[in-house]
Amino acid sequence: MQESIIQETEMKASSKPLTIALVLDSFGNRGNGTSNSALQYAAELEKLGARVRLVGIGAGTYAVPERHIPMISRIAAKQQMHFAQVDERVLRACFAGVDVVHIYMPFTFGRAALRVARSMGIPVTAGFHIQPENILYSAGPLRYIPGAVSIIYRLFRHWLYDHVQHIHVPTTMGAKLLHAHGYRANIHVISNGYEPVYTPKAESGTSENAADAADVADVIDATDVTDVKQFHIVASGRLTREKHHITLLRAVARCKHRNSIRVSIAGTGPLLRPLQLAARVLLRAQHGYKRVRCDIGFHEHNTMPDFLRSADLLVHPSLVDLESISVLEATACGVVPVIAQSPLSAASQFALTEHSLFPVRDVQALADAIDWWIEHPHERQIWSGVYAERAVEQYSLVSCAQQFMDMEQQALADAAIYHRDTLKRH
Repeated sequence: MQESIIQETEMKASSKPLTIALVLDSFGNRGNGTSNSALQYAAELEKLGARVRLVGIGAGTYAVPERHIPMISRIAAKQQMHFAQVDERVLRACFAGVDVVHIYMPFTFGRAALRVARSMGIPVTAGFHIQPENILYSAGPLRYIPGAVSIIYRLFRHWLYDHVQHIHVPTTMGAKLLHAHGYRANIHVISNGYEPVYTPKAESGTSENAADAADVADVIDATDVTDVKQFHIVASGRLTREKHHITLLRAVARCKHRNSIRVSIAGTGPLLRPLQLAARVLLRAQHGYKRVRCDIGFHEHNTMPDFLRSADLLVHPSLVDLESISVLEATACGVVPVIAQSPLSAASQFALTEHSLFPVRDVQALADAIDWWIEHPHERQIWSGVYAERAVEQYSLVSCAQQFMDMEQQALADAAIYHRDTLKRH
């Protein structure tokens, strides 16, 4: 009997298509980066021949209700995050006949999925998408407790990651953090990738961006810059402390060419109103400068490609990032980025020139970088094409999904070896 189980597992590991269950607390909101990435992976994996089942809030056939946790749920909801109610019947129905289960989060729902999958003899892999440093930035004064970050890394290990053999993490920085905190599983560095809808404008050589750059270049040294066509700076991400959008607002206030700038920040979160107030104060008309137009608020997922293509520059001032899909999506659209260099952010990996980097929290350095790109429209147009090409070469969703599929195949093969070795010992 055991021999037949092993043979069946080996056949599954060496043949396609796989049936994969993706477990995530909430699939219902594409404003959340992790749920958006999971949905993108699911669609691409099916194109590669896999059969994918989703289980969680908003998962269709295997949907579960939301779990309300006093105080915590309200704070999490402001960041487009929701927790799923455990329903073992739904989990078992979803897992029946699947080859491998992949769990995205180490919270109660993910741990229940691990328990159920193990009871059914199904191999399990996990993704590491929640950086403990991000959690602490939302925890107010708790983040100042000595050793708090290490405690959360250990909790995550105890809850989930010590119980799987394969972990997906989107960046090398993330892998280094896991190794530093004692994670011993096989760690697979695979980008979350970007959707094919994120592409540059059709007419790259004569795009509106190029025309805007020429307009700005023509008046850089003029004494009256009030009539310059606006240079559009965008940012995208949750409106939280660690994303540090205040650095962008302060920097624009210091720019030499602030009269030619307008700012758009796409996102939602607990700092929406404080940032809107800060923008009104910092970017008001003063000392010979007119008021800088600044829009801050949520953008629907399907509007983001056009939103990014409207930009002349993307600024990413974040302190903490496990990858930062917003930067990747922008570069895929041919938007040149300026990214904060932070020891806890992997976003700087996307920078291809020194002019796309500035020291984290350094307001004047960011202002200087913005002014440089305004003053060098030809270089910006060239780097636009370079960034778009690099995104296609290294971060396309189809390539990332194939690497993920390979990881799942390896997990299934390892399970077959484990069963064989167990049988030999008995």
